[in-house]
Amino acid sequence: MKPVLRLALLAAAVAGALLLGVRMGAVPLSVREVVAGIRGDGDPTTIAIVRRLRLPRALLAALVGGSLAASGATFQALLRNPLAEPYILGVSGGAAVGAVGAIVLTGAPASGAMVALSAFAGAILAILLVFRVAASVGKALDTRVLLLAGVVVGAFFNACILLALTFADTESFRSAMFWMMGSFSGATWRGIGTMAGAMVPALLLLFALARPLNLFAVGEETAAFLGVRTERTKLLAYGTASLLTAAAVAVSGVIGFVGLVVPHVVRMLWGGDHRFLLPASVLLGATFAILADTLARTAAAPTELPIGVVTAFVGVPFFVYLLRRRMA
Repeated sequence: MKPVLRLALLAAAVAGALLLGVRMGAVPLSVREVVAGIRGDGDPTTIAIVRRLRLPRALLAALVGGSLAASGATFQALLRNPLAEPYILGVSGGAAVGAVGAIVLTGAPASGAMVALSAFAGAILAILLVFRVAASVGKALDTRVLLLAGVVVGAFFNACILLALTFADTESFRSAMFWMMGSFSGATWRGIGTMAGAMVPALLLLFALARPLNLFAVGEETAAFLGVRTERTKLLAYGTASLLTAAAVAVSGVIGFVGLVVPHVVRMLWGGDHRFLLPASVLLGATFAILADTLARTAAAPTELPIGVVTAFVGVPFFVYLLRRRMA
């Protein structure tokens, strides 16, 4: 099957997941009711459910899932490490410090704008620290040093989180833990617009770097020999993927597994050419995040499961199946 047809199928899967995500919930809706709700026709309660609750939530899940998957694919290519994931440079730790600090110090709700802004600021601080530590070791952006800097900065921020939680009251502790488990319950149209505004230019830049990323997968020396300006490419790709992850974490909390496994699934099914891998990961990551969020909302209703639990419980067996099938 041609790559264009594969991408068309994946895009259709995203549309199907969006429709399912809007239909499923405490009040099941038919396709006709969903369409009428989007158009603003019919029952006011249905319109409110579609427009204010489920559609924003499903769209935010799609944007975040796609962003994390694209970032994961980029980090795996740059670091040439199959275990690389979007949070490997300490972005999640920095974002968590910002969010937990805002919750504990001000009592802000976990889904509020202040927590999102604080999380984004913490993620940016983490990125700057990692790059500063890496730059202090040498002028060249050494992948091994960058990886170690990410681990060290992440460990420092984790210690800060534990310290803040030690002095938090019960309600703040609960809110902070809820944020760190990840959720799309605070989805708003403004948050979607912000996330889309960050995602579109970031993805365009990463798509433009697809050929250099293909060469990086072979080795930096080979990439340089074939004309790639390796230091500039690494800086652009690391910075863009990190900022994309920071935006995703700020609006949804820390959602694991998507950025780690989705690129591997695409790679195992259709190969590792980043000209296809990146857009396919975006679409598959979006589909996976929407379905995981729908399952988290409905599996134990009215209790909502942490989405990270769902992504791991569903994704791990499927990934092991694909791995065993490929190794057989």
